[in-house]
Amino acid sequence: MPAPRMSTTPLPGIGVQYDLTTREHRHLSVIAHRDGTRTVNVYRADDPDACAQSLHLTEPETASLIDALAPSHHSPNLLSTTDLGLVAERVELSATSYWNGRVLGDTKMRTETGASLVAVLRRAQAIPSPAPDFRLAGGDILIVIGTREGVEAAAAILGRE
Repeated sequence: MPAPRMSTTPLPGIGVQYDLTTREHRHLSVIAHRDGTRTVNVYRADDPDACAQSLHLTEPETASLIDALAPSHHSPNLLSTTDLGLVAERVELSATSYWNGRVLGDTKMRTETGASLVAVLRRAQAIPSPAPDFRLAGGDILIVIGTREGVEAAAAILGRE
């Protein structure tokens, strides 16, 4: 899928206008006003130069819209997503976990989920690429990478009590 086309136009005394053309050839613009407000404009499909709808947002409304458009920041566990469909997530091992005190290899996590444990954060220490004989401990923050489904399945395994 080609990247959307985005252009920026300074508007002296007003702010900056950001124009976006979507993959469906729809034209949107956002004017970032100097006072922190935003104007979102949606243009007609049959005439991309004719504005069909204009919405002026206050700063708090803009922040709420950003929250809705980019919800990944609501999950402090989500580290990154790539075009390859992989995610890296923090999974905390609870003190009551079945795996507390057991070795990583016993989880069979990679075999069953396809997700990999790439690092463990323990207190002020980072342990990269733990081996199968690495002993897990309650409070460990495990960095797991894989598909969304694989990471969720790994979190379920690690969350077993």
